[in-house]
Amino acid sequence: MILAYMQHKIPLHMLVDWAENTLIEGEFEETQAELLSRIVAKIGFSDVSNFGLLWEDCEEMMEELGYAIKIEAMVLG
Repeated sequence: MILAYMQHKIPLHMLVDWAENTLIEGEFEETQAELLSRIVAKIGFSDVSNFGLLWEDCEEMMEELGYAIKIEAMVLG
């Protein structure tokens, strides 16, 4: 879902809704529960004006989950 947001496939409110629902369900693998709970909680607060969600935040979360972000650019038109 983080990647979908970063690729502009879903808007922020959908990412936040997903995070809030995921926190309520709380079904994380025990080995990664702490990391996933922290990341999902941060996303859940991102729609509050004092928090927000920056590209750097998403990049950091993806790295913590074991992913590297690669950016490609194309000429439009």
